[in-house]
Amino acid sequence: LGLPVGVVEAALTHLEQSARVVQGAFRPGGKGREWVDDAVLKRLKRRSLAVLRSEVEPVDRADLARFEIAWQGVSDDPPRGRNALAEAIHKLTGAAIPASTLERDVLSARVAEPGTGIDSLLLAGDLVWVGQGALGNRDGRIALYPRDSLATLWAGPDPDFEVDDDGEQMLEALRARGASFFRDLYDACGGGDPDQVLETLWDLVWAGHVTNDTFGPVRSYTVRRKSRSGGRRALSSRFPDHAQGRWSLTESLVGGQAEVTARHAAWAELLLDRHGVVTRSTVLAEGFPGGFSALYPVFAHLEETGRIRRGYFVEGLGGSQFALPGAVDRLRAQPTTGLVVVAATDPANPYGGVLPWPELDSIRLARDAGAYVLLYDGALIGYLDKGRRGLTLFEVSTDQFGEVSRAMASIAGRHRRLTLLTVNGEAASSSPLAAPLAEWGFATAPRGLTYRG
Repeated sequence: LGLPVGVVEAALTHLEQSARVVQGAFRPGGKGREWVDDAVLKRLKRRSLAVLRSEVEPVDRADLARFEIAWQGVSDDPPRGRNALAEAIHKLTGAAIPASTLERDVLSARVAEPGTGIDSLLLAGDLVWVGQGALGNRDGRIALYPRDSLATLWAGPDPDFEVDDDGEQMLEALRARGASFFRDLYDACGGGDPDQVLETLWDLVWAGHVTNDTFGPVRSYTVRRKSRSGGRRALSSRFPDHAQGRWSLTESLVGGQAEVTARHAAWAELLLDRHGVVTRSTVLAEGFPGGFSALYPVFAHLEETGRIRRGYFVEGLGGSQFALPGAVDRLRAQPTTGLVVVAATDPANPYGGVLPWPELDSIRLARDAGAYVLLYDGALIGYLDKGRRGLTLFEVSTDQFGEVSRAMASIAGRHRRLTLLTVNGEAASSSPLAAPLAEWGFATAPRGLTYRG
């Protein structure tokens, strides 16, 4: 136009203030500031997104399962050390996992010999565990949160839990005293039957009202034996092991509740980081309050800003699928994983959550605590029930019997004992798997095949 630079910049600045133009870097190899009409920029974004979406052909469901195993770092030979532990806990942030499987199955699949690493992080004030509902009378779901993210990620105690008079008395004692040992809570509640007072405390734990500064009580709660005394007594204490440590109100660890928008944004990024590819069924499987519709605006915004992609990545999971760019490449690369044993409750197991179980009339498949799935390159080839008594195999060739037997021995080693009664509904001792199992330490017993180690 032959106008002075200052005049042009003043005019463009005026147009920018009225949202007519946008400044930035738009052309490959461009130098300096560039300006573009806002409508043109939106049209370019739409066409660019359309090109990216068309580049991805959907993969089958087994490919998604194989990808999840690799993405979440599940391995037969996981790394060890503090960094590996920190990375594993980061991937598991906010996931509601049965306490009985958290360390033994889920964490140990991601880091070798985790030991009591959780306790170190709890005592350092870097980590918080929160109850997410009871499972029977000896287990419950636990979620781990970074201390500085608790206010943003945690939605608060179970709103449907009704606190009885004994529970309210205990909460009042914690509000007045702060973090307290069970002995002090017991006295503050007027004494009485220690087991009854302890039962009230754990009801509050599973409802999310109370937590502890160590993970020891949770371990003891899940392994305690049924007895008239309520469990093994700790040395120099008249209270069971699952009463130990200092108890505190979970809400006292939260400086203030985050806004709903901030919580939705944090959870959208958390799920993307954990799963790589997020679908409607992913959000439903995670049990996020409000479901997929609550997080959809966040995913849409992340796509518009180029931080994630939207497309039809996995066959049969609907059109609303979002993924990190690096996850899309790894999903399509289809890395082999071989045979992997995963706890049915592990977030890395998509079956029964993101993906449906096979339809069977003879057995009920579920994501139960204590159950395991056997995945071969992502395909579900086996399911061991929560009692570890019945094994169901799906289209397994005789060439895979050795690997399946090795996997069964691995599970037995975690529990120190395992007696397999049936394989596909028939007696285990007379099944074709009996001989391979014997090579991996199983012996014939009156009730079936027992692992001898």
